[in-house]
Amino acid sequence: MSTSTIAIITGGSRGLGQNSAMKLAQQGTDIILTYRSGEKEAAAVVAAIEKLGRKAVALPLDVGKSASFDAFAAKVRDVLSKTWQRDTFDFLVNNAGTGLHASIADTTEADFDELVNVHFKGVFFLTQKLLPLIADGGRIINISSGLARFAMPGSSAYAAVKGAVEVLTRYQAKELGARGIAVNTVAPGAIETDFRGGAVRDNPEIKKMIASVTALGRTGLPDDIGGVIATLLLPANRWINGQRIEASGGMFV
Repeated sequence: MSTSTIAIITGGSRGLGQNSAMKLAQQGTDIILTYRSGEKEAAAVVAAIEKLGRKAVALPLDVGKSASFDAFAAKVRDVLSKTWQRDTFDFLVNNAGTGLHASIADTTEADFDELVNVHFKGVFFLTQKLLPLIADGGRIINISSGLARFAMPGSSAYAAVKGAVEVLTRYQAKELGARGIAVNTVAPGAIETDFRGGAVRDNPEIKKMIASVTALGRTGLPDDIGGVIATLLLPANRWINGQRIEASGGMFV
């Protein structure tokens, strides 16, 4: 039976999820990562984690389709048994997400529904379905956004569902406290990834604007967030609970 900690990271094949998976593996945690379409990318992350001497498994999951969660939970149970000889895992990082840049006037109902399904309904019910598999004393991290604190035109629907996740986090912390499970929100600022078509990473004007309103004078990098998530899951930080931790370099402070 495995004695290492095990983390499930949704959307772990790329971006912040990939970075978080690698950072956690570097500090001794085994990984179950999910991907929606990037099977090759997910396999590459698994191989990189295994090079570090950790175990890793990649499973397909669309967090916007809650009807699939029972089957996913059954698959997780099977993988835990076969790969780790365990019936529980320790950490859940609800990271997977999609972006939308549209004004309130231009946001369609279909756009809105997708954001709710992926970022809020998906987080709520995936966590619910996995609760029986999370070890007592485990931890959950939900990913929000700096946009839930400050307002930038074009992000109303995205920011609103992230705000809902922040409220949910506090309720999860309250209700799961009896099992010793701590739940926190990590809220990244603007990060250079392929999110929203790589807008922050690839557009010099956007990068310059963000740097100008950030106390540390630059845009964020995936390492800036993966490190926060991994550190938050260290044993020394288990007393942090029900908190929103923004990692934005001091955007709009």
